[in-house]
Amino acid sequence: MAVDNVDAALGLITEIDGFPEPGVRFRDLSPLFADAAGFSTVVEALAGTIEPEVELLAAVEARGFVLAAAVGFAAGLGVVLVRKPGKLPAVAGRVDYELEYGTASLELPAEVVSPGQRVQIVDDVLATGGTATAACALLEKAGATVAGVSVVLELAGLGGRATLGDRVVRALSTV
Repeated sequence: MAVDNVDAALGLITEIDGFPEPGVRFRDLSPLFADAAGFSTVVEALAGTIEPEVELLAAVEARGFVLAAAVGFAAGLGVVLVRKPGKLPAVAGRVDYELEYGTASLELPAEVVSPGQRVQIVDDVLATGGTATAACALLEKAGATVAGVSVVLELAGLGGRATLGDRVVRALSTV
C-alpha cells in the first residue's frame, strides 16, 4: 500500500473491542508497523515533534521501543528503554502506577540518563496518562528534564494529557 500522508498511515491502525479486558478498546498498531510506507510516514511525523534541544529519547515498553528506535535513528538521537520489572540487570529507579485496566510498574536502567539531560518520551498511545506520568517520574528522579511526550494517538476521553500537568504533549492524532 502506498501511503503518502499521516492520515492514511494512521488509517492502518485497527481497533479491537474488549481487549485486554471487557470495556477496553485496544488500538493495534501492528498493521501500521507492518506497512513500510505507513510506518515510515509515522516515524517522520513523530520525528518532527521532537524538541530541538532534546538529547535523548525515552521509549516505553513495548510498542514505544519500535517507535522511539526508528525516530531516534531518523533524528540522530539515542534511546533509553523504560522497561517492565525484571528485565534490567541494574535499575536506577522504579515507579508503580495505575492503568485504565489495572496496575503496572516501570524501571529505568542505571547509568544511562545523565542529570540535566533533556529527554523526550516516545510511545504509541496516550490513554489515562499513567504510563507517561510514570516514565516522566523515573526520568526526573534520575535528574533529567522531560522536554515532552510524543505519541501516535491520544485518547482524549481518558484524560491522560491532564495527568501530565504542564508537560508538552504532541500527538499525531487525537480521538
